[in-house]
Amino acid sequence: MSKFTYKNTLITREEIDRLSNRVIANSEYEPIRVTAPMAMDTIGEIPKCTPEDVETAVQQVRNAQQEWESYSVEDRATVLRRFADLLEDNRHKLLDLVQLETGKSRIHAAEEFADITQSCEYYAARGPKLLADSSRTPMAPGLSTATVTYSPYGVVGVISPWNYPLILSIIDAIPALLAGNGILLKPDEKTPYSALKLAELLERAGVPSGLCMVVTGPGAEIGSAVIDKSDYLVFTGGTETGKIVAEQAGRQLTDSLLELGGKNPFVVLEDADIKKTARGAVAAAFSNAGQLCLSAERFYVVESRFDEFVDEFVKQTEKLTLGTGYDYSYDIGSLIGPSQLTRVEDHVEDARSHGATVLTGGKHRDDIGPFIYEPTILTSVDESAELMSEETFGPVVFVESVSGESEAIEAANESKYGLIGSVWTTDTDRGAEVARQIDCGTVCINDGYIVGWAATDAPMGGFGESGMGYRHGKEGLYQYTQAKTIAKSNIGPFAKPSWVPNAVYGEGLGIASRLRRKIYSIFP
Repeated sequence: MSKFTYKNTLITREEIDRLSNRVIANSEYEPIRVTAPMAMDTIGEIPKCTPEDVETAVQQVRNAQQEWESYSVEDRATVLRRFADLLEDNRHKLLDLVQLETGKSRIHAAEEFADITQSCEYYAARGPKLLADSSRTPMAPGLSTATVTYSPYGVVGVISPWNYPLILSIIDAIPALLAGNGILLKPDEKTPYSALKLAELLERAGVPSGLCMVVTGPGAEIGSAVIDKSDYLVFTGGTETGKIVAEQAGRQLTDSLLELGGKNPFVVLEDADIKKTARGAVAAAFSNAGQLCLSAERFYVVESRFDEFVDEFVKQTEKLTLGTGYDYSYDIGSLIGPSQLTRVEDHVEDARSHGATVLTGGKHRDDIGPFIYEPTILTSVDESAELMSEETFGPVVFVESVSGESEAIEAANESKYGLIGSVWTTDTDRGAEVARQIDCGTVCINDGYIVGWAATDAPMGGFGESGMGYRHGKEGLYQYTQAKTIAKSNIGPFAKPSWVPNAVYGEGLGIASRLRRKIYSIFP
């Protein structure tokens, strides 16, 4: 290895080496060099695992999971709270690590961290009650009972992306762990150290050794093994890859949570507060340099406010500072690497070639950093331009004028994606009505995405090609369990006694059915 980028961080060479050594791999493994986007320096090297290494890791998880499942839910909740405490104790180091791996700004690293401890506390507080055995209305009250119990799947495979390597490595593991599962985690090979640090802190918090195992390497080479060996699968990434993952998981009937792509709409109605809306637009569009599945990329503004909004949006965007550094000096950091820079540049140039106007931005700023790209706002984009329908996943948006509310809703729904949207208006009742008509799993009113994402008690999922399954809420816990009904008769079998004539039994069933309907109407 040549150079290291640990200057001005709390990260040391010894810690990077220790984290790399947590990965179980063949002694003759091929190393993968991990590079810091801020300066293209080497952070460290991780093993390039094989399918056989995945098998070894899974066996360790299975062994540890049997012990973990024997813990009470309350004891698991206590471990999650200790984990949250350790996260807080290591907050600045984790922020350094996320910046080191991704090149994002400090403020966006801080936003990434903020949700983890909240999620730990939410599930630790609510989980024991949600997972307790529950009595349900039986077939014949007084004569029978029905009880629902919840058991873990076993091994939950988590394939996490590079854009939010801290939160997206652990946000799904938290409820899965509380439910009694073990975790097989495959982070993106560009950002493995955040995941490895989280696994280390989980063990320090008290999970059994081996309960959370990390395997490293390209998804194309070991992703298939992770899918095959998992009892439940979580994948966060692009839609096309997600379809391949879903197909493989479906062949073996493995339940899955898939959070996939988005081309998220931002609707501005005529009564919006323009200054607040423009401030929200900047946050919605350019957080993490636009490398966020929840980013707004399509802006539809009622024509009577179009010019005013565009002027204010451009004005506030041009105030953003670009740079690299491990403090809060800069608003916008780096793209992850050359392939992402190429995608962003190609989308902008394609739009320009189709007649689009660049209102601000549109330039690669290699004078600041290798993969810094200016926040970019386009208008007059032709429908044939690639960025009109495909996710850019960078700091690039387009703004269109619409005649009114109906056209805005229609435009918002003209997409194969349906992850998140937002509506901006001073009439929040009207905003809620518009939100109900937008085909997205989450719609925020007068906020870009944070008010939806941070509503930990509410499920977040995607419509259409934005995925399936849920994060957060009780739905985000129950999906990591297998519900079992235990039904009991207090009087013996309800089968027809041999001495009862068929006609009498058949008519009796009709009477019983009407009686049960009456009971449900009184006690719904």
